[in-house]
Amino acid sequence: MPELPPLRRPPLPRCPVPRESHFLSFSRRFDSARERRPCGALTSASLAEHWELHAVWSRMEQNDSILGSLKIAPDVNDALLCGNPVVALESTIISHGMPYPQNLQTAKEVQAILKANGAVPATIAILDGVPCIGLNNEQLERLAKLGSKAQKTARRDISHVVASGGNGATTVSATMFFASKVGIPVFVTGGVGGVHRHAETTMDISSDLTELGKTPMAVISAGVKSILDIPRTLEYLETQGVTVAVYQSNDFPAFFSGSSGCKVPCRLDTPEQCARLIYANMKLGLGSGMLIAVPAPEEHVAAGNAIESAIKKALEEAKVKNVAGNAATPFLLSRVNELTGGASLLANIALVKNNALIGARIAVALADLRRSLKNGQPWSAL
Repeated sequence: MPELPPLRRPPLPRCPVPRESHFLSFSRRFDSARERRPCGALTSASLAEHWELHAVWSRMEQNDSILGSLKIAPDVNDALLCGNPVVALESTIISHGMPYPQNLQTAKEVQAILKANGAVPATIAILDGVPCIGLNNEQLERLAKLGSKAQKTARRDISHVVASGGNGATTVSATMFFASKVGIPVFVTGGVGGVHRHAETTMDISSDLTELGKTPMAVISAGVKSILDIPRTLEYLETQGVTVAVYQSNDFPAFFSGSSGCKVPCRLDTPEQCARLIYANMKLGLGSGMLIAVPAPEEHVAAGNAIESAIKKALEEAKVKNVAGNAATPFLLSRVNELTGGASLLANIALVKNNALIGARIAVALADLRRSLKNGQPWSAL
């Protein structure tokens, strides 16, 4: 008989989420498991349940310190406790992506799309040194008005922004970090960072890619930003063990256009197929994330060529002005928007909204799948 660690019921954690009732439900499951575990009568089902419960409490204890430092919106909290679909959203696009009040309007419209399609939005940011999972209207407006005064916050910047009591707009990597800590499995954004052009000399590679390699979360985006080196970005993602899939296509998109010329091995045609992929990744414990790229809607592809020409010119200007590091992407996006007379920004907003629509459907399908499996339907992750 295998040696089992003792089943124990730790004290309720100090963090505000999950709520006490949720932890008590785990406690009741522990008591029930103990009662059903007479010596010498272990079954495969009871053994599996034992280890599942032990793993849950271990994760809760490990995350207790960070969860105690988070502020989680009530609607996000309730959805997580009930197993309802939640979709994480970054906040850099609000503070650094466009001017006020357009940024606030766009943020509200994206959240409305998620809600209309059955998912709870969880915009993530750091306000006064407190990481917030889910922002209310007042917090959204505050962040929108702060604009670039809010620090662009990747994973490396989190400790500094929190310790200094500052305001941080989270990038893809920081958003993934916080969302993963509270159990949000789906994250929608416009485009992820990647390997910058001429990275062989600059070594400019976004932390989004390494985060995807170590944080088990599905990122729904229009691919990587087209200002980047897409083939090298895909090579780097492969090195990091990241599953790259494309929604309803075999071609990896080039953000503003439907195809970059790069093929991917994984095509997903329905939200249910996406959900099964995400669930398999979770059950197998691979520890890495996945990127599900959604090609731009046809009506916005036509502008792709003009935008690509503007990108090339902006890249040349950035090189002349020696713009690099985390200042490169905001500069390039702003300059491309100027060169295209605002067309790139409008296309960017349309892409984010389309990604939100697909992401909400995927989150709903994942929640439905998890519920059906809890009700006893068979499943194999292999």
